[in-house]
Amino acid sequence: MRSTLVFLAFAAICTMIAFIGAKATTPEIPHWYARINKPSWTPPRLAFPIVWPILYAMIAVAGWRLWEAPSSDLRTAALIAFAVQLALNAVWSPVFFAAHRILAGLVVIVLLDAAIVATIWMSWDVQRWTSFLLLPYLAWTIFATALNARIWTLNRDAVAV
Repeated sequence: MRSTLVFLAFAAICTMIAFIGAKATTPEIPHWYARINKPSWTPPRLAFPIVWPILYAMIAVAGWRLWEAPSSDLRTAALIAFAVQLALNAVWSPVFFAAHRILAGLVVIVLLDAAIVATIWMSWDVQRWTSFLLLPYLAWTIFATALNARIWTLNRDAVAV
């Protein structure tokens, strides 16, 4: 029962972060985001509501499995890194989409990439499946980082980048 409640807590946290991202992003897609310059390799709008729920489910399971691992200093460090990456994930959409701060978004997402790498690395000896579960998330955020960087280079002369 306790394990189920912990899983539900991780699922709820990931759902809240997804909600924050959607709330910041959705109103900007047809307006600000539609007007800025984007590279030809920008994914179609349909990709995001398919990819992110899958990633958030995997993130929730990864956090739960890490929490359920035997207590140790390395587990504690991995959980801290996990919390940091969740916080950075929650911050990126409001910075990039709601505030229209492309360069600041790039800084946040680079830090997010580093926090995900740290979580994967620290989790490896604690709960290996956590590391595996976070690899698609890392791949997607690295792609998003490249996209964010290219959007910045295409729009850096615009106001509020």
